[in-house]
Amino acid sequence: MNKLSHINEHGEATMVDVSDKQVTARVAVASGEVIFPQEVFTELENAHFSNKKGSIIQTAVIAGIQAVKKTADLIPLCHQLALSKVHIDIQPKENSLFILCTVKCTERTGVEMEALTGVSVSALTIYDMCKALSHDIKITNIQLDQKSGGKSDFNR
Repeated sequence: MNKLSHINEHGEATMVDVSDKQVTARVAVASGEVIFPQEVFTELENAHFSNKKGSIIQTAVIAGIQAVKKTADLIPLCHQLALSKVHIDIQPKENSLFILCTVKCTERTGVEMEALTGVSVSALTIYDMCKALSHDIKITNIQLDQKSGGKSDFNR
């Protein structure tokens, strides 16, 4: 088993030293889903996913992009990264909204946490905009789907 990268030899939290790593193109894709009771989803669909607060999907996209850019402020041991692309796509499914976040940069460390943060905050924004209709809304299946660049690649 690999050792935890954010724990030093004394068992203390530490930021990983990436100064000796190669600068490479990095990409991460994460996804998640917001599941609604069927009657709530039907109501949202009939309203074109808008309510008194505005477009649910577009607001969630903007919130997710903002969150990606703030990841190092939210997750204590993440590095500040110069991001080159953030794309959040939110699509209706059967009784849910499916969120896909792609983040790119050319750096010494990856953007997995940024992609996961984008999905998480997009999902939370959808919940916030819809909670007046029901509190039986589930945020689920937030996961890293793929990453490339750096020492190893990953594809779910």
